[in-house]
Amino acid sequence: MKFSEILRQFGDATTNHSLTSNPEHDPEITGVTAIDEASIGTLSYVEGAKFGSFVGKTNATALILPRDEKLQLLADQRGIVWLATPDPRLLFAKAIALFYQPYRPIPEIHPTAVIHSTAKVGSDVYIGPHAVIQQGVEIGNGAIIHPNVVIYPDAKIGDRTTLHANCTIHERTHIGADCVIHSGAVIGAEGFGFVPTRTGWLKMEQSGYTVLEDGVEVGCNSAIDRPAVGETRIGRNTVIDNLVQIGHGCQIGAGCAIAGQAGMAGGVKLGNRVILAGQTGIANQVKMGDGAIASAQSGIHSDVPPGEIVSGTPAVPHKMYLKVCAVYSRLPDIYQSLKQLQRQFKNSND
Repeated sequence: MKFSEILRQFGDATTNHSLTSNPEHDPEITGVTAIDEASIGTLSYVEGAKFGSFVGKTNATALILPRDEKLQLLADQRGIVWLATPDPRLLFAKAIALFYQPYRPIPEIHPTAVIHSTAKVGSDVYIGPHAVIQQGVEIGNGAIIHPNVVIYPDAKIGDRTTLHANCTIHERTHIGADCVIHSGAVIGAEGFGFVPTRTGWLKMEQSGYTVLEDGVEVGCNSAIDRPAVGETRIGRNTVIDNLVQIGHGCQIGAGCAIAGQAGMAGGVKLGNRVILAGQTGIANQVKMGDGAIASAQSGIHSDVPPGEIVSGTPAVPHKMYLKVCAVYSRLPDIYQSLKQLQRQFKNSND
């Protein structure tokens, strides 16, 4: 694919590029790559001036650059064609799609799939080997059910949703359109509901629903639990990484991003566009407002207001956390100073 063709594919996003001044230099681009691993013929990107040094040593033939005239001039000097944009990483994500499309099977129902007679299957659906579709299940148009998927009774799967191999969708689960559930994920299994008695734990039946709105993506081996009553709900376009635990009755807003090994107890409520970094833990019934962010390994035990960034365990505002870290690194010196003061005080008393 010629570099000029890539520019045409991007449309109005590429008004600033090297072909304006040198239209004859229009090389063939064969793929995309990381800038430090680039080879001749590939397209890569530089996210900002922080990574600008790579422009001087990369082997890439084409670059997506920020709007930085120094980087553009350096690329020109090295014979690298370029385009400039306010968000290079976003445009690079779109560039990948020009060279790679994920595997999408041709619609068919494999003869080894087990589909109950009461299940409703839409048009242009793929159902792979040994998938099990139980009674009352509804599968929308264009859905993809990969091998060994199990869908429990009365679950609903929306149009164009993909269920990857070996994931499990339990009863009372409603999954919207254009969702992706990756391998090993379990959606709608029983929440951890047990009541203590004198003779042991009494199991509380989980009779609620699990709802994933349109455009939700759930990573491998993540679990989203069904509540005793009411519903566990994941808002539209929320993305969930691998190995995430979402407890019964949680309410997750739209456009959230939850990184790997994050876990939340029952009844947690996240607003829209909340970000949880890896290994964040959230206690029962805690609320996080719109746009709040928790840094990695945060332990959140109390409500977080909208837009707040928190860190540490127990989590505190990030600016305070940085001050605490600064003091923490000085603790050995502070301890020695304290011991010296104690000795001086003791000697003065003697």
